[in-house]
This record gives sequence, C-alpha cells and structure tokens, in this order.
Amino acid sequence: MNEQIKKDMIAEAFKMLEYSYAPYSHFKVGAALLSANGMLYGGCNVENAAYGPSNCAERTAVFRAVACGERDFSAICVVGGKEGEVTDFCPPCGVCRQVLREFCDPDTFTVILAKSPEETKELTLGELLPFGFGRETLEN
Repeated sequence: MNEQIKKDMIAEAFKMLEYSYAPYSHFKVGAALLSANGMLYGGCNVENAAYGPSNCAERTAVFRAVACGERDFSAICVVGGKEGEVTDFCPPCGVCRQVLREFCDPDTFTVILAKSPEETKELTLGELLPFGFGRETLEN
C-alpha cells in the first residue's frame, strides 16, 4: 500500500470519530476500510442503551461496504479514545476481528492502528486473530 493511501485512511478514520455516537462509554472509535478496488468506507461506533445492539466502527464500515456490493478488502485503519481523544492504539475487538475474517485473507489483510498520522502500527489480521474461524473451517 502506498503512503498516500495510508494517509487517506488515517484521515478518514479520524474524521469518523466526529460521527461516533457513544453516550454511554464515551469511547469514540472511527474506522476506514479499504476495498481491493481502492474505495474507502468509513465507519464509527454506534451505541445503544441496551448495549447489545451497539455496533463497533469496524463492523459499521464492513457492513456499509457490503451493502454497497463490496466483498474484497485489503486494509482497515482504526482509531479511538475516550471522548474521541486518541492517546493510544485502539485494536479491533474480538467480534470485529471475526467479522473481518469473514471477508479478508488473514495473511494479507492489513490492520493499521493509529495514534496520529505519524504514529502507527501495522499488523495482519492473522496476527490479531490467530487460528481464526473461517469458511474453510466449515469445509474441512
């Protein structure tokens, strides 16, 4: 992935923090999902008073992209923090890792965690979700 795409993803993830609806945890998260054809899909977390129906930023981005017909993704950037102030890296939760696993190759899909445009970490989905459960598990 080239540096400009990475910068665009980070900027989009930070922009998505502004749309976060987190009145209960006050922990705002933004995500930017890159499709294989170069389209960016932003997502933010959306909380609910019943907690269970809440949705994470990463899943919002995935579901938004899937609803637009996308099924092939190459990377995601995730940012988050209390009241939207990003002070540390914010990795995807386990549920989001599993949803990403449904659509992404764990060996090649890149997860970018950003504290700022300059301070980032890059991992593969496989590093974040070793021995992930995928469609091939059901086929074996």
